[in-house]
Amino acid sequence: MRTDTDTEPGVSRDVPSRLSRGNRSIIGVLLVAAFVVILNETAMNVALTRIMLDLRVTERTAQWLTTGFMLTMAVVIPVTGWLLDRITRRAAFGLAMSLFSVGTLVCAVAPTFGVLLAGRVVQASGTAVMMPLLMTTVMNLVPARSRGTVMGNISMVISVAPAVGPTLSGLLLQLGSWRFIFAAVLPVALAMLAAGLRLLAHGGRTRSTPLDAASVPLTVLGFGGLVYGLSLVGDAHAPAWALPAALGAGALGLGAFVARQLSLQKRDAALLDLRTFRYPIFTVALAMMALAMMALFGTIITLPLLLQRAYGMEPVQVGLLMLPGGIMMGVLSPAVGRLYDRTGPKTLVVPASIVVMACFAFLSLLTHDTPWWQLMAVHAVMSTAFAFVFTPLFTVSLGALPGRLYSHGSAMVGTIQQVAGAAGTALFVTVLAARSAQAAAVGAAPADALLAGSHWAFLGAGAVWTAAVVAAWFLRKPADVVE
Repeated sequence: MRTDTDTEPGVSRDVPSRLSRGNRSIIGVLLVAAFVVILNETAMNVALTRIMLDLRVTERTAQWLTTGFMLTMAVVIPVTGWLLDRITRRAAFGLAMSLFSVGTLVCAVAPTFGVLLAGRVVQASGTAVMMPLLMTTVMNLVPARSRGTVMGNISMVISVAPAVGPTLSGLLLQLGSWRFIFAAVLPVALAMLAAGLRLLAHGGRTRSTPLDAASVPLTVLGFGGLVYGLSLVGDAHAPAWALPAALGAGALGLGAFVARQLSLQKRDAALLDLRTFRYPIFTVALAMMALAMMALFGTIITLPLLLQRAYGMEPVQVGLLMLPGGIMMGVLSPAVGRLYDRTGPKTLVVPASIVVMACFAFLSLLTHDTPWWQLMAVHAVMSTAFAFVFTPLFTVSLGALPGRLYSHGSAMVGTIQQVAGAAGTALFVTVLAARSAQAAAVGAAPADALLAGSHWAFLGAGAVWTAAVVAAWFLRKPADVVE
């Protein structure tokens, strides 16, 4: 039955005044599908040791299951702005979930590590299309006065799925092979594919934007080079030349990519339309989102490392300690969305950004005597504050754009998430390693040296976060800017 009667992503048109039952069903299916693909992104981390033993590969080789996934996301997401203009919403959903399902099946039956890695790359390609598609669809179907609530649901998916992924995979590993992780996900992915194709309409208007042959390799070189280079920070096994070479190639590629897009967008042929930055509210929200992703990912990397090596906790204890924060962030996101619809972004984001700053200040003063419950409480408070940051930022950033730029804005948000997450990880790891090495050189015990390094890492994060606190004061509700 045809229920999707709206025009397709990227086509400027009036958003309906209310959300119909059919459109609610569409968004529901997209949310569940997004939860599945994001869950899969972090579920692999717990299984790496088992995969190393089963497929007889080293830890460095096994890490490519994570690095390859991240690189694929960084390369494919910038292309989705062009893709969502060219094909219908139904075709984009079918492509995303088909790629993800095929990749999941390949991973489940992979006889060798090479085949498993190929399956992960195919999975990542589907995931990269799904998130911009979800955000673009919400902007096209949901009236402006209700977008905060729906974006809150998206924030819940983005925050809860990564937190649940390692826990679920750990439970499945208790049943036997790491292949069960993929076998359990595949039926759900196929069910979502069938439901989405049934609900989404055939046809729909699109824009015939040609694919620029030079832009795609520049995307690979620019975004792929930057993310890969940032992933090498702190890798003791990487050759000395690899990090500067990757970052240098990434910077050159990104510069050439931007110059190419500025030229192409004059005739509406850009792969990623940078005219989104002509809207100040979008630019401010995107800049703050980049800082928030840096802070979030840096904390996610540093805190577990600190808990295990300085406080002697087991991985399962670390997971349980950090789980309440992930749950709080997810549970509160829909409520934050409803508050945003009533009050706008500034009253939510400004206090929350100050709370994040206070949490960084606390973490920069940790000692061996800090009790575990204080660490859990601070992480939960920080996660709660991030819930009050991300939901308004998602809504503000895309709501500030006209309809014709929704797909490109969604692609830009996804790209920034990948690059900023990698940058945050690199920043924390670099400062942590450098300061820990200095402390160890003057005779500090390993645990004491790590704590000393963490003090500077969290202080540095707090210094960078100051820019986010300032930016929060410049946020405004998009309805005040773009009608």
